[in-house]
Amino acid sequence: MLPSRPSVAPGAWRYASVPLVATLPLAVLSPPLGVVSLLVAAGVLWFHRDPPRSPPPNGVVTPADGRVSVCRREGNRVRVGVFMNLTDVHVNRAPAPATVRSVEHTPGGHRPAFSKESERNERVRIDCEEYELTLIAGAIARRIHPYVEPGDRVDRGDRVGHISFGSRVDVLLPPDYDLDDLRVETGQRVHAGETVLVADE
Repeated sequence: MLPSRPSVAPGAWRYASVPLVATLPLAVLSPPLGVVSLLVAAGVLWFHRDPPRSPPPNGVVTPADGRVSVCRREGNRVRVGVFMNLTDVHVNRAPAPATVRSVEHTPGGHRPAFSKESERNERVRIDCEEYELTLIAGAIARRIHPYVEPGDRVDRGDRVGHISFGSRVDVLLPPDYDLDDLRVETGQRVHAGETVLVADE
């Protein structure tokens, strides 16, 4: 049997097609360059990998793989941010069941997503009524790809988008939750769709 095509985020094969197409002519001109081109294509597909996840039956889960970089109160809401480095899965998932109210793109800079200057970076805000997701571009990330549109219904752990080549995802929790309700802390590694941020009462 032939191996199945790996599960990757939409558009990954388009990114990988350039080094893949270049592999053969480069290999004719210089075999080492052909190998490098093939490795670049494989790296692009690996970066956009989209492994299956098993969401818990309840609670609010983290929207991204990576390390918790922000846990703070903003007015009557709590914000949790997850920084994704180049080795993390970059497919983002819904923290809880909801109906998408709006998807808003805001142009901006491309500062490192872990820095204070990232507050002015390019972003996509997904308003899910009770909670909000913000997908933030970073210094390397230049493409934010939302999968959802206003009116879509998402369940806990459903895919809602991905960011190509690094950055951060924030979730603004429902007003019912406080900092004391968090089950994660700054610096902790988390997995999208599986790690519980706050549990249902």
